[in-house]
Amino acid sequence: MENSAKENIQLFSKTIILPIDRSSSKSESSASKEKQTCCGGIKIFLGALSFVYFAKALSGSYLKSTITQIERRFDIPSSLVGVIDGSFEIGNLLIIILVSYFGAKLHRPKIIGVGCLIMSAGTFLIAMPQFFMGRYRYEIFSSSTNSTVSISPCLQDKNQIPLSVLERSQAKINAGCEKDVGSSMWIYVLLGNLLRGIGETPIQPLGITYIDDYANEESAAFYIGCVQTVAIIGPIFGFLLGSLCAKLYVDIGFVDLDSITITHNDARWVGAWWLGYLIAGVLSVLAAIPFWFLPKHLPRPESRKDSSTSSEQSKFIIEDNREHHRSYEQQVKILEMAKDFLPSVKNLFGNPVFFLYLCASIIQFNSLIGMVTYKPKYIEQQYGQSSSKTNFVIGLVNIPAVAFGIFSGGLIMKKFRINVLGAAKLSLGSSFFGYLLLLSLFAMGCENSDVAGLTVSYEGTKQVSSYEETLFSKCNSGCICSKNEWDPICGENGITYVSACLAGCKTSNGSGKTSVFYNCSCVGITASPSRSSSAVMGVCQKGNECPKMFLYFLVISVITSYTLSIGGTPGYILLLRCIKPQLKSFALGIYTLAIRVLAGVPAPVYFGVSIDTTCLKWGSKRCGGRGACRLYDSNAFRYIYLGLTVVLGTMSIFLSIAVLFVLKKRYVPQDENITANGGRGMVSVQNRKDNFVNSDYLIQTTYWPEKETRL
Repeated sequence: MENSAKENIQLFSKTIILPIDRSSSKSESSASKEKQTCCGGIKIFLGALSFVYFAKALSGSYLKSTITQIERRFDIPSSLVGVIDGSFEIGNLLIIILVSYFGAKLHRPKIIGVGCLIMSAGTFLIAMPQFFMGRYRYEIFSSSTNSTVSISPCLQDKNQIPLSVLERSQAKINAGCEKDVGSSMWIYVLLGNLLRGIGETPIQPLGITYIDDYANEESAAFYIGCVQTVAIIGPIFGFLLGSLCAKLYVDIGFVDLDSITITHNDARWVGAWWLGYLIAGVLSVLAAIPFWFLPKHLPRPESRKDSSTSSEQSKFIIEDNREHHRSYEQQVKILEMAKDFLPSVKNLFGNPVFFLYLCASIIQFNSLIGMVTYKPKYIEQQYGQSSSKTNFVIGLVNIPAVAFGIFSGGLIMKKFRINVLGAAKLSLGSSFFGYLLLLSLFAMGCENSDVAGLTVSYEGTKQVSSYEETLFSKCNSGCICSKNEWDPICGENGITYVSACLAGCKTSNGSGKTSVFYNCSCVGITASPSRSSSAVMGVCQKGNECPKMFLYFLVISVITSYTLSIGGTPGYILLLRCIKPQLKSFALGIYTLAIRVLAGVPAPVYFGVSIDTTCLKWGSKRCGGRGACRLYDSNAFRYIYLGLTVVLGTMSIFLSIAVLFVLKKRYVPQDENITANGGRGMVSVQNRKDNFVNSDYLIQTTYWPEKETRL
């Protein structure tokens, strides 16, 4: 009987236990499959988003590399180039609010795909003027061309020029003016960049929040760091592409290159700026393809299914429990979403951490955008480098330092599990030491080139008076010269002259780049008796110390770029963790909008206007009027360019200190918060204990007005 009873008990146990084992096995298999699907989906999206960031970054950086090319091609000042550069931000401004707010409720991957197609259309439009405007013409003296008529550079008598030559020259100018009057082709560049801005709008706010929603908490910062790091590879290729295109003449394939009389170092040189935009447009089309096959939602990770917030957000935001039950995936009518718009804006700007960080970012981006936009021009003018070499150096040396810095910031956040307060400290520290290093660049500049009548007198002494009055001197008083031309020659005395005529040259030999001028009366003033008063085409090289200064500049610039970039990822995490999870896309949209409007649009313009004030010699258009600047005051350029950057950076540091102060003031130990909030706080903390990075968190207090945590 006992044996029978035992057998019955064992049989009963098996019948009960076996189904439980099957259910458990099935549950584990389902969880494993779901986890695999989630990880696979987020990694596919991560790869697609990274390629989009690469494409848009390549296009944007290529625009920066062609700033001087566009300026010279369309004969416009730096201030107008700044407006063209800022049109990208204006495009963002037009739809950023709608995309960031309503886009979070719709199919985010497909919206990003549409944006890529619009971005490619704008990129193609930028290149179109090259195919509709005439060939590039620059200021040049007649003797530099392959003309059968030998003309003295110093025109002592207009009668020495054959009438047929004058008539043909005047006819060409008149024909060119008739064509130029009806066209301002730079407007197409502006409109194309505007369209690029519209297409780029959904990529950042929708892409970053999609990752933050469906990635593991500990991996989110690392993934964002990876995306931004891959995005930095885009500028590397963008500037290298700019370097390659800058070596090619603008009208390559349409003109005889042997007839070109200028070199890559000449201030009139224009490369094949349009070619890179065609390549960038194709990449944008390819980047759009994967997003049409990605789902609207991905399965949430197991660690985030029990809460609609991330663990760190739950430490910094106390919400009403009713908000937790609202499904993010439920269908909401557009009218109902619109009703929550104003309360959402009120909630964001009522958050002092978000508001102070926003103000600090606006000022810092004013500094960084202005610095990056005109960095190629600064290197060209300050150190006498060609556009091709400048873009190559920036792409191969400077940009990788930025990529490594951003990646390091994300890796530090992941490895040490830094919370929001630590992220704020890391961001502040990187900015402080970065701008401190920038101060040393004031001592690493080159002196002005010796240009007769502009920076030095014709006797070789330093210039102090107005250049228009001193371009003419006794040595060229017998010549009929124009003060508006810029066709520089380098005398044997090491001084550059604005033109062969103003140098008083009587004869010339050769043609094009090989032209040599003799019997130059102005060169003979300062030349030693053993030397002949001759000159060659082009500008003289800067002083012997300039190459060494350029090397020092590169070293400090690389270290500064790395230091400033470390704070990039911590800044994003600070932004995402100090707000409600339902408002992440909207907050990023507001943040992006503010950066575009208050930094991206005005910074290139007022930096450009300030830089224009340092111009010593303006070029002239074919039909009269001021063209692009040919020569800058190196010292004034350096003080204005670096001065604006450092002053704005210092202001942003003070605001970042205020952000850190507010965070510290609101950062309390866990035990104190449990005592203040009672049982509900204890239960909440206990439920989320495993997800905490540490035991501290930020709470909402009563002295912050309008700080309700629900919509």
